[in-house]
Amino acid sequence: MANQTAPALSSELQDRISACATSRGGNARQPDANTVEGTLIAITANWFLGGRKVTNTFRCVLDQVAHAVHFRETAVESSWGLPPPTFTVKTSSQYGSRVSEARTDKSPGGGGRLEFGRFREDVEKTANDCGWRFVHEVA
Repeated sequence: MANQTAPALSSELQDRISACATSRGGNARQPDANTVEGTLIAITANWFLGGRKVTNTFRCVLDQVAHAVHFRETAVESSWGLPPPTFTVKTSSQYGSRVSEARTDKSPGGGGRLEFGRFREDVEKTANDCGWRFVHEVA
């Protein structure tokens, strides 16, 4: 007989997903007992004429009956005024419906790196470690 442990409580899993977000410099909140959502700021560039910001937003909905984590994420770029001139290098890969992208921006007013898909991998590992099934939802 295989030695299986019971899946972690949803509150413990929510706390671990929130900890993943804060360890990456983001924020997470738990609007209800089955949801974790938040934002990770990846790239910021400001100068006297305007600026640009790229954020990675996520939402996890926990299905306690099926012990499944339904995960959805999106990257949003916003700018105001005249953003600084920026040099961008992007690499993308796709496997089925899973898209991963690494983007590095350099500009006189800042920059940063967006690793779209990396946080998804962290949440998937956390869910699996807690005995929950990971479901990646595509809009």
